[in-house]
Amino acid sequence: MRKVPERFRIFCEQHPGVAAAYENLAAECRNAGPLDARSQALVRMGVAVGAQIEGAIRSQARKALDAGLSPDEIRHAMMLSLSTIGFPRMMAALAWTEDIFDGN
Repeated sequence: MRKVPERFRIFCEQHPGVAAAYENLAAECRNAGPLDARSQALVRMGVAVGAQIEGAIRSQARKALDAGLSPDEIRHAMMLSLSTIGFPRMMAALAWTEDIFDGN
């Protein structure tokens, strides 16, 4: 598992019940259907990119790596967003993702 951001770790310490409920909801969603972990990671990455939420893109990049996707597969997922969300937004998502690959 990749490094969890400090802000998220502090939130979990301060609000353990909320953090546990959030993690349980996420687990239920993952287990609700037939998609494997790699497919789920790509779907979640696509949603984060489409929503243009930097923290979610970074988080999903870490989780995609944990699910076994390669940086090139994740980059390809970013590229697929180009014709839907536009070049500037795709480039922003790619930059945030590259930060994760670089360990930031």
